[in-house]
Amino acid sequence: MAGQVAVPPALRVAVVGGGPGGLYAAALLKRLDPARSVTVWERNGPDDTFGFGVVLSDETLGGIEHADPVVHRALQAEFVRWDDIDIVHRGTVLTSGGHGFAALGRRRLLEILHERCTSLGVRLRFRETAPPAGELAVTHDLVIAADGVHSTTREAYADAFAPRIATHRCRYIWLSAPFAFDAFRFEIAETEHGVMQLHGYPYRDDASTVIVEMREEVWRAAGFDRCDERESTERCAKIFADALGGQPLTSNNSAWTAFRTVVNDRWSHGNTVLLGDAAHTAHFSIGSGTKLAVEDALALAANIEEQPDLPAALAAYEAERRPVVASTQRAAGASLEWFEQLETYLDQPPRQFAFNLLTRSRRVTHDNLRLRDAAFTDAVERDFGCLPDRPPMFTPFRLRGLELRNRIVVSPMDMYSAVDGVPGDFHLVHLGARALGGAALVMTEMVCVSAEGRITPGCTGLYTAEQVTAWQRITGFVHQQSPGAAIGVQLGHSGRKGSTRLMWEGMDQPLPEGAKWPLSAASPLPYLPGVSQVPGMLDRAGLDEVREQFAASARHALRCDFDLLELHCAHGYLLSGFLSPLTNRRTDGYGGSLRARLRFPLEVFDTLREIWPAERPMTVRISATDWAPGGNTADEAVEIARAFAAHGADAIDVSTGQVVADEKPAFGRSYQTPYADRIRNEVNVPVIAVGAISSWDDVNSLLLAGRTDLCALARPHLYDPHWTLHAAAEQGYAGDAAPWPLPYRAGSRPPQTGRTDAPKPRLSLG
Repeated sequence: MAGQVAVPPALRVAVVGGGPGGLYAAALLKRLDPARSVTVWERNGPDDTFGFGVVLSDETLGGIEHADPVVHRALQAEFVRWDDIDIVHRGTVLTSGGHGFAALGRRRLLEILHERCTSLGVRLRFRETAPPAGELAVTHDLVIAADGVHSTTREAYADAFAPRIATHRCRYIWLSAPFAFDAFRFEIAETEHGVMQLHGYPYRDDASTVIVEMREEVWRAAGFDRCDERESTERCAKIFADALGGQPLTSNNSAWTAFRTVVNDRWSHGNTVLLGDAAHTAHFSIGSGTKLAVEDALALAANIEEQPDLPAALAAYEAERRPVVASTQRAAGASLEWFEQLETYLDQPPRQFAFNLLTRSRRVTHDNLRLRDAAFTDAVERDFGCLPDRPPMFTPFRLRGLELRNRIVVSPMDMYSAVDGVPGDFHLVHLGARALGGAALVMTEMVCVSAEGRITPGCTGLYTAEQVTAWQRITGFVHQQSPGAAIGVQLGHSGRKGSTRLMWEGMDQPLPEGAKWPLSAASPLPYLPGVSQVPGMLDRAGLDEVREQFAASARHALRCDFDLLELHCAHGYLLSGFLSPLTNRRTDGYGGSLRARLRFPLEVFDTLREIWPAERPMTVRISATDWAPGGNTADEAVEIARAFAAHGADAIDVSTGQVVADEKPAFGRSYQTPYADRIRNEVNVPVIAVGAISSWDDVNSLLLAGRTDLCALARPHLYDPHWTLHAAAEQGYAGDAAPWPLPYRAGSRPPQTGRTDAPKPRLSLG
């Protein structure tokens, strides 16, 4: 086709970087077409290597076996294999089995790949810096940049690749021990300078990789910033003498490093393509660096074979690999952050700590771990307080005088279906159905405390007698028809995000002239500059009026017999607007420092706590990060949660974002739960975790790990109002923590379906 650049029959390939990814790509491309000219430039010698052992998964090995049996056989002959993970928590060794690891020395891996490349005719140019990227792009048809995290090729085309590099909080060093651990070992040292951790695993019958890691401030306090390589190695051996049996550690050009996460907006530019750490990095604690690089090489070679031209091949390679890498980086990021916050978990009971560590990346879950090691998982459940045959999510939980029959909350979800703030039949059916569906606590949408405090004309309120009557009808249905289910009200005020259209008519878009109402906020800043209405800044009289509106709505909520009251201080609405420095530019006593920004939300909370009965719980929803530079971060979220807990909040409902329109959230499975986790374990206050928690397996995992006390689910309950009952049925649970309504009990088992199996062949006739 016109304009296409066909893959040349004898492709000239330059590979910059002689690590496993670059070497394997070179070998595959040469094997697939011996006529190709393939050259690898490696600035180090063939025997130079950094680090010690490399761990590969069965999935990666399967791809290698299919693509190059010669390399696969050579690797198989070298592997050390083991199944166990040992976690040492304050002298207690906890072992979990069934995990399946395979490792070999990095130097031996490179030797195998050197031999394979040489046998295929790949030119290996050691101790030689590759020509500049621009020059290679002219003299070769394809340039593979496999030159690592500090890639010079990537930097040469930084405008095209648009790299984003984040440096993290811990320092680590790669070392080796002269014996083989019999498991993957995690050991913690609580020193006078702070917490240090050891990651160890065997890679030969007589050697193990040892990685020592600690927070930057601990590293400096311990004086490692002033130690040379020998001193660092000797000191690490002393600190972890018990784990090492008193044996020494050795180094290999080992240096303390801060891990850098590399993300690129694009992976190719012209005929130059990124591979491995040059394109992306994933923290060593999930063992994915070499794995990802080798898988990149497999995908790149396959797409060059399959696609009609080089641009299509490079685009297909990126399209295939990017989702896999993004998922791995999310898991690696969760694991990295877990180890950064290790100190906050040390007071957990030993088995819970071990379970928490094992499930830190969210790739290993409760159900998955049960398949690997049922006895270990059973012990964790017993420690948690699970009764026999009762999954963790069906363990009751108490907030003041309210006992919740299980750990599932129907998250507040705006329905935009009210008339003049009055909830109607839709709300009765919506909330009633979810109460019948087995959740312990059903939350209303944000119920507005005044007509001016609504987000849209379709938002509910609790400021008129008619609204009170309508809500009484709904709470009465829940209490009468679903005994044991609780219903909570979330009170809020839209602030600068009000007077907008219904969601499906244009989210956050202002109402047309004539339908608008005036807005008020902490500061006169529009939500969408140049689009949204500019709110008026609340003065003293305005603050008093808003506080009284919240108080009046709380009194109405009490008349409606809600079981729980939540104060909405998240998502950029009025009270959230006071908390964030991005939306609060006041210069009076309600702006400036975090303590001052907390002042008005705490005044409102205190007013409601005086009104709300002592035996009934109050919770607060916060945005734990603004997802924007200069905004609140997890550090501020901890202090915000601490302040509300000190004023009597019974739990913190931990959401994130929606504070400013130009936010950049890091979406992903359970992506908000680390914020709840940190608040729970630093502030010692119950938390409700929210945010893309979609499966009962996720819920059980989060609870057993001690990352949350309750889980709030929104979209799963839109998809399935009976989500909790179905979760119980799928786990074989039929107890009082998830009772089916009597009229529905006949449907408590999945309906029968037609058979899909076929008769097995019994005879083979020749």
